[in-house]
Amino acid sequence: MEHDGPLLRLENVSKDFYGTTVLSGVNFSINRGEILGLVGENGAGKTTLMHILFGMPVIADTGGYGGRIYLDGNLTAFKSPFDALDAGIGMVHQEFSLIPGFTACENILLNREPLRHNFVAEVFGDRLSTLRRDRMNRRAAQAIGKLGVKIDPGTPASEMPVGHKQFTEIAREIDRDGVKLLVLDEPTAVLTESEAEILLGAIKALAGEGIAVIFISHRLREVIEISHRVVVLRDGSMIKDVPNRDITVPEIAFWMVGRDMGAAGEGRGEKPPPEGRDADAPIAPPETGSREALRVEKLWVDMPGETVRDVSFTVKRGEIFGIGGLAGQGKLGIPNGIMGLYAAGGRVFLEGKAVSMGDPRAALDAGMAFVSEDRRGVGLLLDESLDWNIAFGAMQTRGAYLQSWLGGIFKLRDEKAMRRLAEEYIKKLEIKCTGPKQPAKELSGGNQQKVCLSKAFALDPGILFVSEPTRGIDVGAKKIVLDTLRGYNRERGTTIVMVSSELEELRSICGRIAIVAEGRVAGILRPDSPAAEFGLLMSGISEQDRREEA
Repeated sequence: MEHDGPLLRLENVSKDFYGTTVLSGVNFSINRGEILGLVGENGAGKTTLMHILFGMPVIADTGGYGGRIYLDGNLTAFKSPFDALDAGIGMVHQEFSLIPGFTACENILLNREPLRHNFVAEVFGDRLSTLRRDRMNRRAAQAIGKLGVKIDPGTPASEMPVGHKQFTEIAREIDRDGVKLLVLDEPTAVLTESEAEILLGAIKALAGEGIAVIFISHRLREVIEISHRVVVLRDGSMIKDVPNRDITVPEIAFWMVGRDMGAAGEGRGEKPPPEGRDADAPIAPPETGSREALRVEKLWVDMPGETVRDVSFTVKRGEIFGIGGLAGQGKLGIPNGIMGLYAAGGRVFLEGKAVSMGDPRAALDAGMAFVSEDRRGVGLLLDESLDWNIAFGAMQTRGAYLQSWLGGIFKLRDEKAMRRLAEEYIKKLEIKCTGPKQPAKELSGGNQQKVCLSKAFALDPGILFVSEPTRGIDVGAKKIVLDTLRGYNRERGTTIVMVSSELEELRSICGRIAIVAEGRVAGILRPDSPAAEFGLLMSGISEQDRREEA
């Protein structure tokens, strides 16, 4: 029997991870057949909220959550995603979960296949039943058909274009019996414009059948196009829960990244520099007469999930230049492509000289260094000591920290010099460790990040790319990392390009900030520009778009 009230109701839902609050008192509800647009910056708490709703193990493993969730009027606390599925909640995550070797049909009906029983199965159990392929294909085709696309149920997932994989994921969820609520996390991020239009139409049709939809997206135009209501999260708190009547993209963008609407001067260009900005923090040199350190022209990068399509910008010598944007829009692909870690094209010039693309050693030899966002996979030799990690890059590229023997025939590590180098950075960056000989794998994430910075500083680069330097580290460590970058820039004059999902961190340290949306630079702003300006660019509305609309 259906409950007369909302299908889903959240009351004061809260969550903290190891003392850090990521959700605080979130309240909203959704009715049957309603499409709710859930928006917010990276780190606003959207994913954590959906993990709670879907019973993901990470929530229980980190102490559970506060507040209450009601489904059909009944207090609910799912212990696993299987409980959520049984209750009628389907979820499509940003990351694909298809089995590559299985067909679309097999992925859609996985663990729900219609079986043909036989004598052997009756004796030895269902594991020896055969599949009803005819029924499977009909059901898969029916689910795919509801989405308005043409996908052969027999196509292996490994041979599908990315858009078809996304439609297959959604078809799997709507094929389930009794689905009441569908959570779609960035469902159009990998789709072409025409595919996105088809999907939005399909979502409206599903809502017409009585299925509630939570639509999470950074594409604010799409949110406005299909949502009945819009909920905005910022820093773990619910800022707005409003009907979708006469809402504009600039308004939503402002709610996502701005202060409260009553904040003095907000949105009128009168806001003071971001709180916490060091008065002595480096500001970009004036455009005229400033020497160009880096020029990037028509860069494209084939990095999965962070594709760069056409990026051009220049960085002045001695500048701290920021690159921001929402998840999956291409900002991380820029340094990875320039440093040769992924297939890339276009042109890159360092101090006016062309840099070879696709060759990490050529990038290092040219005077560039990179602190990767993947500190465990790319940045560190986890089983090696701290002194070895810090000195390794300089040893490889410049022959530093090596002693020559027998007229240079043999070269051995200069252990004393390596130890002095490590001790210098352990002290400067306040790396918590037992000493230079401690293996890197034994350090916390924040201290590992400091070791990655030390390794890059030891190269004494002309340009330093730093990608997500404060991801996953505590507030105290963040301050040390940012202060260290400021100090290194000020003392050495090193040009720094900092890529980050934390807009306020970029505004606190950078002289200019480029916002990347859909693989392109939507615009470049000064750090004291109104928050709404950043929000518009992050939602993909460039200055040129606004001029054309005007």
